[in-house]
Amino acid sequence: MVIESGFPRMKVDVLVIGAGAAGLMCAITAGQRGKRVRVVDHANKAGKKILMSGGGRCNFTNLGTTPANFLSANPHFAKSALARYTPWDFIALVEKHGIRYHEKELGQLFCDESSKLIVRMLLDECAAAGVEVRTGCAVSRVETSEEGFLVHTADGPVQATSLVVATGGLSIPSLGATGFGYELARQFGHTVLPTRAGLVPLTLSGKHQERYQDLAGVALPVSEARVGKRSFRAGLLFTHRGVSGPAILQISSYWQAGDDLRLDLSPETDIGDWLVAQRGERPAAELKNVLGDLLPKRLAQRLCEVWFPSKPMRQFREAELVDIGRQLHDWPIVASGTEGYRTAEVTLGGVDTNELSSSTMESKRVPGLYFIGEVVDVTGWLGGYNFQWAWASGHAAGEVAG
Repeated sequence: MVIESGFPRMKVDVLVIGAGAAGLMCAITAGQRGKRVRVVDHANKAGKKILMSGGGRCNFTNLGTTPANFLSANPHFAKSALARYTPWDFIALVEKHGIRYHEKELGQLFCDESSKLIVRMLLDECAAAGVEVRTGCAVSRVETSEEGFLVHTADGPVQATSLVVATGGLSIPSLGATGFGYELARQFGHTVLPTRAGLVPLTLSGKHQERYQDLAGVALPVSEARVGKRSFRAGLLFTHRGVSGPAILQISSYWQAGDDLRLDLSPETDIGDWLVAQRGERPAAELKNVLGDLLPKRLAQRLCEVWFPSKPMRQFREAELVDIGRQLHDWPIVASGTEGYRTAEVTLGGVDTNELSSSTMESKRVPGLYFIGEVVDVTGWLGGYNFQWAWASGHAAGEVAG
């Protein structure tokens, strides 16, 4: 052991920067191979994003995971890692630890109790594999050395044969998110593709915000959000600043400023035909009251205050009602931006996958350097996909690092 600047220089086979989902999975996998592994993280506890996910119950994977559920400049990159560590592999680990879970919808698996159980499981697996996890331990500098990497940490220098960057993205800075992983990538000559907030509420401005802002809290249990050829059918929520809910979070990863965003306010009903039928059954009822039986009443009232005349149904021609239905199936929402990284669940973009091995996550530029999880340009849909990418990419690197 070498003494440097008053600290003993630790020697490990694998040093993982980041004690999140990907970092801990990588450490477990490498530790189980008999490698000496240390995990360091500047945050005060491990798995902070795991702890807050899924409303505190952690949507830890999705049974329907395929490469098609991910965005990347190279859509083929995630195939290898996802194929070699599947949702069933992680479920087996969850069941080994006796953690009860349930499927909520669309293949989304959640803990019955608390996301704390997932973090405890990962830390217990680290302990069993001889992995040392050091939180509250920031990294100040990383250098290459003859033996691999010399990493200067708050607990002293660490000499590592392999270095794994699992620092996450820029999302939710209140949990400690930083751009440190991108800085390391650039330091070692890697390209970092432009980043932006994903799975994030959209904001409105000007008259577009004024028309909807007092509908804050109004929800549509089922709607469909569309940008170009991409669409998602799920719930929608009006907020003080714009729109949110699962349908909006999903489409936000595909939407960029200036894109045409359309909503189907009732995708499971042919609104035009329904309105025509209602005219025959309720000729004296006003449109706002009829629409209030199909849509939230406050939304129906606002639609008739601003866009449609609220007159008795018998005063509408059939073609007019059909046209109202067409509009409600293709309703324009003019978004001006997003809520940004403050509330975004993920970060789009990141370390260019063309410079990484798809099977091991190892840098093609610097032997022994790995990038895994959210710091890489692979971003999943809402619903447990990003955790599955963390487990799969972490496992891929852990199988070979060191």
